Amino acid sequence: MTAFLRPPALRPGARVAVIAASSPPNQANLDRGLAAMEEVGLKPEVFASSRVGGTEYDYLAGGDALRAADLTKALGDPAFDAVFCAGGGYGMQRTLELVDWSKIDAARPKVVVGYSDVTALLEAIAVKLGWASLFGPMVACDGFYQGPGEYDFDELMKLLFHPETVTELVFPDARTVVPGVAEGHTLGGTATLLAASLGTDTSLPARGAILFLEDVDEELFRMDRYITQLRRASYSDGVAGILLGTFTNCGEPRDVERMLVERLSDLGVPVLAGADIGHGISMQTYPIGVRARLDTEAGRLRFLEPVLTS
Repeated sequence: MTAFLRPPALRPGARVAVIAASSPPNQANLDRGLAAMEEVGLKPEVFASSRVGGTEYDYLAGGDALRAADLTKALGDPAFDAVFCAGGGYGMQRTLELVDWSKIDAARPKVVVGYSDVTALLEAIAVKLGWASLFGPMVACDGFYQGPGEYDFDELMKLLFHPETVTELVFPDARTVVPGVAEGHTLGGTATLLAASLGTDTSLPARGAILFLEDVDEELFRMDRYITQLRRASYSDGVAGILLGTFTNCGEPRDVERMLVERLSDLGVPVLAGADIGHGISMQTYPIGVRARLDTEAGRLRFLEPVLTS
């Protein structure tokens, strides 16, 4: 089983790099998110990529070189205790092409937070640096910028500041697809990004892992295509268990779940659907690269080690 380096927990006064390695964030929401971070004692530093608008393409936060330079500095500069992504969208795959991994000390892991398009980054740092990370809410996105009192924000901050209190994730509305218990390190994220990374040097197959999958704004047949591609590319070979989150605007929910069950239940491993992680829902933060036990009948994911170190 792969062992990942877990970053230290954050303390009040921690310096946090805020970057946009994908699309330009909403600036009003970003400012609110930064204020929320300061309210809980974090000291955010906004990188240029978070402020620049689209350049040649309005869906990219500045040029590829700028985003890659910001990401490389944020990950490599020991002055920062954490890296928070301002938002998702599209562009992380382009950014990763230009990251200089040699400038980042793999022996000094730091907290990295994001989801959606940031799935590609979380997978990349697991491969290139061996770090655990957090699939969680982003600074300029709903669920974070509202600050203290917002479920997503509060759950993330509890995990960042007091990881010893977060020993499991419980999914009261989840549905058992295949009963059983699975153990392995946690992996996964947004399915389309995992599929897009196949064949690259930052793809990390799910062998021996508890694989989490979610997505947004994909037609049902496209979602079927991505899940099938992950199967055909042997990404899911030897997976230990599967946790399914939200598939928002991917078709009628019952049709989406029927497809997922048909495509995944024959792998012979425990499968749990309906976890409150992903797009379009008040979400829990899902650690990547942490040893855990998934019990699909109890509807819970228990961590077998602290998510962050003390």
